[in-house]
Amino acid sequence: MAERRTAREVVALVADDFAALPAPAAEAPGGSPRSDGPIGWAGYDAARARAAEKTGEEESVLYGRATVDGRPVVLVAFEFGFLGGSLGQAAGDRLVAAYRAAVADRVPLVSLVATGGSRMQEGMIALTQLQRVAEATVRLRSAGVPHVTVLRDPSTGGGWATVGAGADVVLALPSAQVAFAGSRVRPRDADPSAYTAEGQYAHGHVDALVEPADLRTTLGLWLRLLTGAGEQPPVPAPPPHALTEAAPPGTGWEAVVRARSAARPRAGAYLDAYFDVRAAVRGDRAGGVDDGVECGFGLRAGRPVAYAAQGGTATRPAGFRTAARLIRLADRLGIPVLTLIDTPGAANDAEAERAGAGPAIAEAFAAVADARVPVTSLLVGEGGSGGALALAARDNTWVVPDGYFSVIAPELASAILKRSPDQAPVTADQLRLRPQDLVDLGIVRGIVGQTEAPSE
Repeated sequence: MAERRTAREVVALVADDFAALPAPAAEAPGGSPRSDGPIGWAGYDAARARAAEKTGEEESVLYGRATVDGRPVVLVAFEFGFLGGSLGQAAGDRLVAAYRAAVADRVPLVSLVATGGSRMQEGMIALTQLQRVAEATVRLRSAGVPHVTVLRDPSTGGGWATVGAGADVVLALPSAQVAFAGSRVRPRDADPSAYTAEGQYAHGHVDALVEPADLRTTLGLWLRLLTGAGEQPPVPAPPPHALTEAAPPGTGWEAVVRARSAARPRAGAYLDAYFDVRAAVRGDRAGGVDDGVECGFGLRAGRPVAYAAQGGTATRPAGFRTAARLIRLADRLGIPVLTLIDTPGAANDAEAERAGAGPAIAEAFAAVADARVPVTSLLVGEGGSGGALALAARDNTWVVPDGYFSVIAPELASAILKRSPDQAPVTADQLRLRPQDLVDLGIVRGIVGQTEAPSE
């Protein structure tokens, strides 16, 4: 179990100059406050009084303005000692006020979540706070204001399913309970690992596990990555220079062989060479992770750029969905996008089909097409069919000499045409898949790292 700090302690851990904002005017339905809460739960007023005396807080949520690693934010912290950090009407008022303040100030929202869920003593009034938080989340997103959350122990129920899971970047403390179902309402035979921060990370619902001692610097990095675009007009991300320089291949089959070579640089090497620092987002938020696709944000000469990079494996549905999630987030925040393309194609096994390969590819195509920010693509290896084209910018794709794009792999094309396997090289030439062919066809803008013009 993760160490449980009070709200004030965790605020002091991550922020400077925290100034709590006053409790907002109550927005309770049904007129004036009632004794023992909105549904008259016997003893509720006394329980609140005991919680206030125990914690020194007026409610389970406090919020205010602060700086995190030099960046101004609106900060929300849950006090688990106050009735289990539960959400009731007054807590909902504070959350909504915090979201509004972040929009008004045009600064990121940082939430430090520790909650057991909705407050039973307020019945359905408590549960409807989730609708209010959802509405506030929509307004935050529409305003282009980022939200980074830290999941503490525990983060369960509606607090996880709205404030936590609704954030743009989700960080979690190791060993924290993170689940929709609280510890007392889970099936007796349930796998306990599914209810942990580690379990949520493994299945793509948490972007990173962060030790408490690293929270301040990690939050500071994310705030730089998500807000830097507003400091000066966004510009397109230029394609990274090729890590190796070479002449384009002489034949189509040579292009295929070079792209499949284990010796050529992979996307990770390009990312390392291009960015000064970067941080990854993980998973498709639907239970899937594709380790063959790396997505995140990086700084290039102090400017944030989002990236989605295929690593040379067949891309799975979760990979396409994660890339689409990344591109939509970058678009909302005004951050340009760089995609690195390298895949033999989309995964086509039965598991991939059950996971929705077609819809996932469609989602990636749509995210690229719908982006208002500049999207720049660099083909660094194999460009196999729609699984590769899904991440390619329509009019801003480049290629290195070791890359190729093809409607289908030459071997598969030969098989479909009922040619013998030894005819694959001939088919490769017919497909016109070499970098220089792609330039001639208008598929790519140019060859990055070309040492000499093709002889033909």
